[in-house]
Amino acid sequence: MVSTGACRYTRWPLLMIKPPMFLIALLPAVRRVLAAMLLVLPATLVNAGEPLRIAAAASLRPAMDAILKEYRTAYPEHAVEVVYGSSGRFRAQIANGAPFDLFFSADMALPEALRAAGETSGEVTPYALGRLVLWSNVEDASQLTLSDLSDPRFRRIAIASPRHAPYGARAQEALQANALWDVLEPRLVYGENIMHTLQLVQSGAAEVGLVALALVKSPGLSGQQGYYLIDDSLHEPLYQGFVLTRRAADNATAHTFAGFIGQPESRTILQHYGFVLPDEE
Repeated sequence: MVSTGACRYTRWPLLMIKPPMFLIALLPAVRRVLAAMLLVLPATLVNAGEPLRIAAAASLRPAMDAILKEYRTAYPEHAVEVVYGSSGRFRAQIANGAPFDLFFSADMALPEALRAAGETSGEVTPYALGRLVLWSNVEDASQLTLSDLSDPRFRRIAIASPRHAPYGARAQEALQANALWDVLEPRLVYGENIMHTLQLVQSGAAEVGLVALALVKSPGLSGQQGYYLIDDSLHEPLYQGFVLTRRAADNATAHTFAGFIGQPESRTILQHYGFVLPDEE
């Protein structure tokens, strides 16, 4: 008993209980099991709650939307999200850790660059060959050729950014092949991606544009005006490929979706939107 004036309290000795020896022997094994659970369980829970995330070139939007409709019918339990944009920007985002599981590019070079950098799982798979067209919202482009673009009535001509969009790079090559690039460059307006380029023409920000055939064949445009198909000998082929990212290596849904792209339903849709299939060139 300890006395401190009017206050009294009792100091109780600490009880020291020694665990049995067999429990002490089991501790290292228990620690290993718990460590494994901490590594596996959080990843499992996160993956189970996450949708499949796809980065897709803007030129693929009408076709991919139709493919997704078929896929969701076949696999209603799979949640899938698609973001559309320029292939070049997607490559940079994935290289910097953006959480995409699949990358559908408008060319082969960008996904190949990711593969070479160790950012993918498996090889790049070609899925289509795209085509470039001349399209206008104010007149019938089927009556035009590239040479007509030098006419002063076309004050603004839209193409996708050659720096970020494969369709923009191919448009530049086609204009250069016709000795038109230097003449037309002051009148060019650039879309961030090929969908934005089409919107520039639709809105009147440009009288004419070089856009993807797949977009012109979309439900909202297929009955409007005509288009002029650019001779594909004027530019490098628009081979388009997709790849699984490194984070999708063990994602069963990603592998299922990748396989679905080669199924008859998907192939028919790609052809409907003007894509040439790799095995049917």
